Amino acid sequence: MTKSTLRLTRREWLKGASATAAAAIVGPYMITSSALGAGGRPAPSNRLTMGAIGVGGQGAGDLGDFLGRNQVQVLAVCDVDRGHRDGAKAAVDKRYGSGACAATNDFRDIIRRKDIDTVMIATPDHWHAIPVIEAAKAGKDIHCQKPLSLTVEEGRAMSDAVKRFGRVFQTGSQQRSDGRFRFACELVRNGRIGKLQTMEVGLPGGSGCPPQPAKPPPDGFDYDLWLGQAPSEPYCDHRTHWDFRWILDYSGGQVTDWGAHHCDIAQWGSGTSMTGPTEVEGKGEFPADGLWNAAVNYRFECTYPGGVRMIVSNGFPNGVKFVGTDGWVFVDRGRIDAQPIAILKSVIRPSEIHLYESHDHKGNFLDCIRTRAETIAPIENAHRSITIAHLGNIAMLLERKLKWDPKAERFVNDAEANRMLSRPMRSPWHL
Repeated sequence: MTKSTLRLTRREWLKGASATAAAAIVGPYMITSSALGAGGRPAPSNRLTMGAIGVGGQGAGDLGDFLGRNQVQVLAVCDVDRGHRDGAKAAVDKRYGSGACAATNDFRDIIRRKDIDTVMIATPDHWHAIPVIEAAKAGKDIHCQKPLSLTVEEGRAMSDAVKRFGRVFQTGSQQRSDGRFRFACELVRNGRIGKLQTMEVGLPGGSGCPPQPAKPPPDGFDYDLWLGQAPSEPYCDHRTHWDFRWILDYSGGQVTDWGAHHCDIAQWGSGTSMTGPTEVEGKGEFPADGLWNAAVNYRFECTYPGGVRMIVSNGFPNGVKFVGTDGWVFVDRGRIDAQPIAILKSVIRPSEIHLYESHDHKGNFLDCIRTRAETIAPIENAHRSITIAHLGNIAMLLERKLKWDPKAERFVNDAEANRMLSRPMRSPWHL
């Protein structure tokens, strides 16, 4: 059997003529139900094989979700922190009742394996672009956590690579698989609040961190590989793991962390998921000293063709409020509200706009691997949504209004701002 035939067999695991029969006779031999996959579990040859890159924090949760799905067989885990890596391997081995899961600190070991069909990536933001691009080149489908990218340039390179190599990609923008968010966006898209005027995107505020003394990295933590493309800095407490989010060398603060979710919903509801604004301006409060330097208080405003505005601020309630000429709709992870309240009783008719419907985010990813369809949260949408957060940070750092060309993905007549669309990468790393 050829390699391509083997790969196609795995791709068809969900079509499934039943691999869960109590037993099957092949020639003179009896194949037991456990070999075929008892309890609804497909036979090994019909499972989607996966490698997990980044298995601490959110990555541990993502890995646990995929481990709970019978269609998936996790073959290897990767993390630069030995504690995370060993814990993930133990979880995989316990799930399958074996010690076969491989464990490595280098993502390239996962990507070069020919027997792995897909990867899940839950590394820090500055470690999304290179693994995604390399995985796409290697012919692997990809689930990658948000925020998609560290810079606009990285996001464009990632999206182009996924398209060029024909890969199925889903970002961890799970709000798109929440019926409340979809319904709110359908109400807006179908004119229930009249003509859309303003989108108020509420995100959490940030905080500072005093200077931290340098110290040796913990035993079992490959700190140089964790830094990767980022500038070389001495290790200290509150720089890595969860706290990387508040340092601009690795992320963009709450503007990108939560903005990846709520700016995405605002774009979905306004019908601009494949484009962006044409102007951006704002003000942010950035810590003057200390370890963390992402904005702690902020407000920036994006203007779209036709005059629709998106205002992003930690001064609004966490969620998205669409304001139109005839009312408003607000949605967050716990509720949906509107004025007039009767809007919420509205029925979206068959002839109206119905948005992509998903009730299981990671299940949607797996289904799309089988069908080769686009996921509920494809990479170009993720790139366009996080671009808004990047533009906001740039405008607040420069403290001036900027004109943006969403087609060229460049600022208009502003060389300084355009230089901030990318970052130099520490050798030997490059896109």
